[in-house]
Formats: sequence, C-alpha cells, structure tokens
Amino acid sequence: MKYLKYILGILAILVIGFFLLGFIKTELSYECEVLVDKPLAESWAVSQDEEKMSDWLKGFQKIEHVSGTPGEVGAVSDVYFVTDGEEMTIREKITEIVPNESVSMLFTSDFMNMDYKLKMTSIDGKTKINSSTTCEGNGMVSKSIIALMGNTIKTQEETNLTNLKNTIEKNSKDYFSTEN
Repeated sequence: MKYLKYILGILAILVIGFFLLGFIKTELSYECEVLVDKPLAESWAVSQDEEKMSDWLKGFQKIEHVSGTPGEVGAVSDVYFVTDGEEMTIREKITEIVPNESVSMLFTSDFMNMDYKLKMTSIDGKTKINSSTTCEGNGMVSKSIIALMGNTIKTQEETNLTNLKNTIEKNSKDYFSTEN
C-alpha cells in the first residue's frame, strides 16, 4: 500500500507538471533558414507550384481551394497530409503575399493554430529562404504537447526547408517560357 501511494504521488506530480508546462509556455516561436543555389524568381515559382509540394512537404497529398482566389490574400484552402497512415487536414488562409518576396499564412487544425511566414531574398544570384513560425495549441493538452515537442516541430520545419532547397536546385521546369 505504501508503494502505491508513492507511485500515485509521482504520477500526480507528473500530470500536474505536464499541464503547468502548457500553462507557462503558451506558444512556440522559431525561425529557420536555407540558402538555395538558384535565382529568386525560380525559387519562388517552385515553392508556389502545387505539383511540386509533395517533393518537399512530407505526407502532402493535395490542396482543395475553399474560397477566394488561389494565391491571393484571403484565399482559403484545405491542405491534406497523410502522417503515420492517418489523414490530416489543415485549413490554410493567405494573410499576406508579395510575389517573389514573401507569403504569410494562418494554418488552423483541431490540434493547433500556426502563423507562418516564408520570405525569400536574392543574394548574388542565389536565394535565401527564411521561415518564421508561431504556433499555439488549441487546449491545455495540445499546449503542453507543443511545449514538450518544440524541438521536434522546429526540426520538421528545418527538414521541410532542406527538402524545398533540394527541390528547387533539382528543378528543370521552365516557369518563364513564353511558349504555350
């Protein structure tokens, strides 16, 4: 009986600690950056090409436009992913876009909301791509999980940008041809 009290006490402390973590650290913010050996216009075109998204976003399946004009401020889309055999849908809303420079989006799901900005800068014929993200869980459990998994979430974004870099550098599609 004595050991049961100790075990229950330790479990209670762990549960309280888990929820306190989400209460104390309510959001996660991070930035990532890569340098791509391709010009800015091509880098931008590849990053916005829906046909290439599965090349750099793990589990990406498709995008369904819900409202607004695709690629413009106010456009809303559902983005479908398969992760560990389960389909997940994320609602994407473009909040700002400056072609060949930056795009800001708000991603919402049952688990969390994410404010995301992708910025591209030309540097000596190459392209610096920077992403900045702020995410917040939708509920105490998801806030606590995000607080615990912060490094994992940032690592996934670093992987996405590395995959985007590789996709851009391997690109052979001509986005600027005037021929039809």
